[in-house]
Amino acid sequence: QVQLRESGGGLVQAGASLRLSCAASGSMFNRCAMGWFRQAPGTERLLVAAINRNGANTYYADSVKGRFTISRDNAKKMVYLQMNSLESEDTAVYYCACDINAILYTVPTTADAYDHWGQGTQVTVSS
Repeated sequence: QVQLRESGGGLVQAGASLRLSCAASGSMFNRCAMGWFRQAPGTERLLVAAINRNGANTYYADSVKGRFTISRDNAKKMVYLQMNSLESEDTAVYYCACDINAILYTVPTTADAYDHWGQGTQVTVSS
């Protein structure tokens, strides 16, 4: 199967940038469509960005369009989330997730499509 580990979170000021990384292990990473979710205290886990298995297609939540970029390197089994112009509303725990049953060009946009999850990394943006 697939194991996922996020890194790159931290405390930054509004307007700064961060790059989150998700390292995958296991033999089936290339079968994964990948997503980045975030969850703030007392709220539900929401999809921020997603990318299909070969990186050709992406999805972004309206709240991050133009500021965040998702990418993947299948050879390195890595997924990235470049976050620019961070706002206090971006403060949350960020999770990467894999939909191991995704069809090649599909970008899943619901949490229940994803079946492998990392432990999360905290991003805090101070205003």
